[in-house]
Amino acid sequence: MKRNARADPTLGIMTGFTRKSSQAEEMSTTGSFEGFQAVSLKQEGDDQPSETDHLSMEEEDPGKDPMPRQISRQSSVTESTLYPNPYHQPYISRKYFATRPGAIETAMEDLKGHVAETSGETVQGFWLLTKIDHWNNEQERILLVTDKTLLICKYDFIMLSCVQLQRIPLSAVYRICLGNFTFPGMSLDKRQGEGLRIYWGSPEEQSLLSRWNPWSTEVPYATFTEHPMKYTSEKFLEICKLSGFMSKLVPAIQNAHKNSTGSGSRKKLMVLTEPILIETYTGLMSFIGNRNKLGYSLARGSIGF
Repeated sequence: MKRNARADPTLGIMTGFTRKSSQAEEMSTTGSFEGFQAVSLKQEGDDQPSETDHLSMEEEDPGKDPMPRQISRQSSVTESTLYPNPYHQPYISRKYFATRPGAIETAMEDLKGHVAETSGETVQGFWLLTKIDHWNNEQERILLVTDKTLLICKYDFIMLSCVQLQRIPLSAVYRICLGNFTFPGMSLDKRQGEGLRIYWGSPEEQSLLSRWNPWSTEVPYATFTEHPMKYTSEKFLEICKLSGFMSKLVPAIQNAHKNSTGSGSRKKLMVLTEPILIETYTGLMSFIGNRNKLGYSLARGSIGF
């Protein structure tokens, strides 16, 4: 009995110590988070529990039978913008001087001023396209449409100056072809895609010398396709589209035919959808030039040792 009586105080002290320690832990735990409350980020009308709610509900019931955890995941929608093109590498577009800030605007102002001074005509549209000559060589060109003339400009975007300007009377244009590029069966250098060809003279009247001369300027037609920097921005998408160029060119040619009073004026304009033939066979010159983009104002990098 004495031993029990002596042991009771010890047990009482031990029990009191454990109670005090547990109370201290509770006070320290609750005291550290006092004044903070969990706030749910649900919106009105969202009755379904979130992913964290699912996890907390599973952790709060440890005594229940283990069930496979199900985590509710909301489908995330990623909106992809069209501009710039997600497959387009920015550093490549910087190599083209036409995409440099202010280059296109300077070219537009220079050419509009030149047209107004020389002919007094008003420019209706401005486009940046790629010209494909009769030897399949790509050439960067600026096209302008006025009331009476189609202007094809070779513009140096490095020096910001017009190098060459070709004037084609709209009243002389009698056929426009839109279609895919085709080549002779034995041709070694071919290209994909579609283009636009404008005729202001008969190809049968072209001399044999000008046909086989890659630098000839007596070709009675011009072939164009879209510029490779079309998807750089909204501005370039607008000025590099063939459909936008066609929508302005065709009405301008039709109006020029109506206003033409010459005896040699041609009949109505024919707009055809047919393959565009480029008569090249070996294509060595175009292969080297097109692969290295020699027809564009392009940053070539430093050359030295």
